[in-house]
Amino acid sequence: MDRIQNAALLLKLIELLRVLGNWCGETHVQKATFFLKDLTQVPMPYDFILYKHGPFSFELRDELTALRADGLIDLEPQWPYRPRIVPTDRSAYIQEICSQTLRKYNACIAFVADKLGGKGVADLERLATALYVTKRTGADRSVEERAEELRRHKPHITMGGAKSAIVEVDKMMKEAETHMRRGEDEP
Repeated sequence: MDRIQNAALLLKLIELLRVLGNWCGETHVQKATFFLKDLTQVPMPYDFILYKHGPFSFELRDELTALRADGLIDLEPQWPYRPRIVPTDRSAYIQEICSQTLRKYNACIAFVADKLGGKGVADLERLATALYVTKRTGADRSVEERAEELRRHKPHITMGGAKSAIVEVDKMMKEAETHMRRGEDEP
């Protein structure tokens, strides 16, 4: 996928998150993009590492800066909080010229936005870390084993919170698999 197609996917994701009432700061975009790549297998070019607040991509941070420099997104100040990311009017043009790519991945973007749209930063950290651990250690490991691994990386998350996040991610993985399979059956 080229940079413009990738930008169109990010812009659509940001747009849908905002429609669902999401704060849409960088943390939200980071976690939603991670889910888009790792949960729904959309071929995003970002490598994610486990960082302070869960999976994080330095390449994605650079791309968001580039989108801002290109006039495709803007930052909306929200004092005393961090700013929100807002697509500009120019973003509609990118989405229009990449409409075929967006049609191909629209169900995946909508699925991720729907699942994460109402989540706060703490919930996103737990869920994204749960997905990270599950994908890297294996979904066949027990909830308890994966929760312990999650807590090894994020000791501030309670065991109950870790187990809950693993269970929720397992459910999302099953739903995504069903959702994506249904999308493949459509012409």
